[in-house]
Amino acid sequence: MTTLTAPLPLPEATPTTPHHLTPEQINFFDEHGYLILRQWIPADLLARLRQAGDAWIEDGMRADPREPGSEDFMFAQRPAGRVMFRVNYLHNKGQASSLELLGSPQVLGVAESLCGPNFVPTYESMVFKQEGDGEAIPWHQDAVHPRRYRIFNFDLYLDHSRIGAGALRVLPGSQTGRHDVCAIADEHGWEHPDALDVEMEPGDVLLHDVMVVHGSARTQGNALRRTIYYEFRAAEEIVEEGPWDREWIDRRLRLVPLGLARHRAAYPEADQFAWAIDDEFRPESSGDEATELRVAHVVHMNGSWCSAGDAGKKKE
Repeated sequence: MTTLTAPLPLPEATPTTPHHLTPEQINFFDEHGYLILRQWIPADLLARLRQAGDAWIEDGMRADPREPGSEDFMFAQRPAGRVMFRVNYLHNKGQASSLELLGSPQVLGVAESLCGPNFVPTYESMVFKQEGDGEAIPWHQDAVHPRRYRIFNFDLYLDHSRIGAGALRVLPGSQTGRHDVCAIADEHGWEHPDALDVEMEPGDVLLHDVMVVHGSARTQGNALRRTIYYEFRAAEEIVEEGPWDREWIDRRLRLVPLGLARHRAAYPEADQFAWAIDDEFRPESSGDEATELRVAHVVHMNGSWCSAGDAGKKKE
């Protein structure tokens, strides 16, 4: 393992609300590389997201591969045939609940807690295992970086995830450096002595450091398991380390006011997030919402996977 530097401390002025993480939770995340937030998402929003998840899968199954945007629906070839497993760029897929989630204090309070006020929503997707599709996701690290800042995934579970039925496995504390995940698999298979099975219920959230080693073993006859992933990074981290430029940061940040507005419109009586981004990074809307809802990545920060070219799979 190549050890890298630890994350920088956050500003002392980080606000505290019921939707922000406590210092104890942040310390746990920094030490172990993950944190579970039980029943973090309100029931009505969760119900809308579960319906959206069904719609995204249906849309993907009907998508014409010759049409623009069909590449956002990803399929894998299994022994039993072609199986859909991922939807990218959720916000332009006709379901308002994805933006309502993005603009919720349950999401943005966590992002501010771990990345500071200039957090950037860098990825959004739904990854899932269809009923009966128990294919393994090998041990991997989503992205490897110098660890001068926190980069994390907000993983919202829409369905139950059980031990023996495809539950995620993590190696706590493995986020401090790059690992040879092939060596881990060769030596231990799935029975690494430090491995932890993460059982989740609908509405639970797993926060995971993009460098923590994780994966899920192959199963037989598993139920549908859908997870929505939002990745966040500090704007300062992207400026220093890439792989994107200031224009890209600005375009991604335009998603935040859209999300805030959608959440406020859908849940006017609920708590709203007070966005305190620095003026240096505060975006101005282009007025073209359709364009702002899908900002392509083109390049990615490399992860650590066992086979060449797999880094582009991004996240489990």
